[in-house]
Formats: sequence, C-alpha cells, structure tokens
Amino acid sequence: MSDTHSYLHPQVFKYFEGVDEIWHAGDIGDAKVADELEAFKPFRAVWGNIDGKDIRVRYPETLHFTVEEVPVMITHIGGYPGKYAPGVKAQLLEQHPKLFICGHSHILKVMPDPALNLLHMNPGACGQQGWHKVKTLLRFQLDAGNIQQLEVIELPK
Repeated sequence: MSDTHSYLHPQVFKYFEGVDEIWHAGDIGDAKVADELEAFKPFRAVWGNIDGKDIRVRYPETLHFTVEEVPVMITHIGGYPGKYAPGVKAQLLEQHPKLFICGHSHILKVMPDPALNLLHMNPGACGQQGWHKVKTLLRFQLDAGNIQQLEVIELPK
C-alpha cells in the first residue's frame, strides 16, 4: 500500500486479513494510521515526502530486506524502469533487489525491469487526498524466491 495521507480505508483490514505482513511505501500521514496497521499485522514502512518528524523517526527513507528468498527494496519516490528517481538506480545496482516497490505518483503500475532483473510495483494510492479516482492496494505472495498471485484490489468508494 501507499499514499494513505492520514486516511485508512476500513476495508484494508478485510483485504489484508490473510496476509503475513503489510508494507507501506510512504506518505502515511497521521501516525494513527501506522499505529492501527502495526496493531493489526507485522508492518514495514518507509516515510514519504508529506510525512512529518513523527513518522520519519519511526521509519527509514528506504528499506532493504529479504522475505522468502526475495530481496526487496521499498522507498517512496522511486520512479520507474528507465526513469528512476535520482540515487535510486545506484541503490538498485548495489542492492540487487528482485522486487522494488515505491509510491508517490498515485499511479498503480506493475512492470518488469529486464535491465536490472527486477519487478517494479507501485500500488497506487489508497488515501483520499490526491488526484487518483480509485483507491488501490496490491496483494501478492512471496515463496521460495518467486513473486506470485499478484492481485490488484480496488477499494470501494
């Protein structure tokens, strides 16, 4: 998920009921959103450009970790394959993630980057602020080095 901007849609809990972890790609907004998600499931997050000090002291700008043999990198402002944000491509080349997740644009996009041998995901936005018309989430499974069962979830209005 990404770009909640201080709003947590009540259906998030329904859609994430069966997941092992929730990942947030920044612009959390109010710390209450993070508190509710942390109380619900194990939670990983990065801060985004709208996040204040209360969020920035809790979460890093960029996360690097491995789950089920899949190296993951999450940051808020990441760009896209061929058009990465400044400094991001260098991190991708250094860290070699298989899965790269970012937010910021409010545009849902999943696309491979064959040049860097990774899958890029932007879950869009699930908050009320921004120009997006549909609130979206991504749900997927990591297993033995594979990214599978990717689902795009459109939250009801």
